[in-house]
Amino acid sequence: MADESMVRTLAAQAEAIWPQEEPLLRRYALPEAPDVLDAGCGTGEASVRIAATFPGARVVGVDILEANVERARAATLGDRARFEQGTIFALRFPDASFDLTVCRHVVHSIPHAERALAELVRVTRPGGVVHLIAEDYGMIHFPPRRRDPSVVWPSAPHRFGVATGTDLLIGRRAPALLAALGVLRLTVDYVIVDTLRVDREVFARIWEAWRDGYADVIAEHLGISCAEAKDHFDDQVATLRDPASYAAWMVPVVAGVVPTRFAR
Repeated sequence: MADESMVRTLAAQAEAIWPQEEPLLRRYALPEAPDVLDAGCGTGEASVRIAATFPGARVVGVDILEANVERARAATLGDRARFEQGTIFALRFPDASFDLTVCRHVVHSIPHAERALAELVRVTRPGGVVHLIAEDYGMIHFPPRRRDPSVVWPSAPHRFGVATGTDLLIGRRAPALLAALGVLRLTVDYVIVDTLRVDREVFARIWEAWRDGYADVIAEHLGISCAEAKDHFDDQVATLRDPASYAAWMVPVVAGVVPTRFAR
């Protein structure tokens, strides 16, 4: 997560996903000046966009990496946003602190995600919304080219998850995990990052950043060379840049309302 490729990943993912995600955020019944938590905020890409979407919002971004927090603090949002280092497993905020709690691109990458989700629910006010981007690497679809994409997706994420205690297919489980915490009025939407809705170069930048950050890990868990793992990514990038080809990454957006009985 600390690799420089992650900065590129977050920037490209935000550019690809935000146009479809913003309308989902706007439909929530929030107060005029909501308190918003961006849990696992990374470099603050989403925090800045959320503040622009809700001009009266007060946004707090929390990330485990101090380097990300420093990057986020460089954003020019005045006193409407602040950023701090911390873990989403033990947020320092009192119960019922936020009208909207956002957690994007995080829960697939951590063990014991249900504990983190419980913290997100805890700090959300009754009637407030928990909003997740819960990635699921079984929802990546590429046609064969020189190489077979099914060698990587979802084989490598599954093997990595088994080895690390994480769930890189958590998108399909996230609604049930929130429901088990008492969250109501669940919704599941899909941001479709594909070669029709998203600029091909933006899509390709995501895959190039993933290649640079994850090829060695994928190689380790698939039992192939790093060069071969990189070639799989390069083959898929070629698909993304080929105007005659189609590829898609379906990104689950899972949300729900915290019930009144959580008030303390």
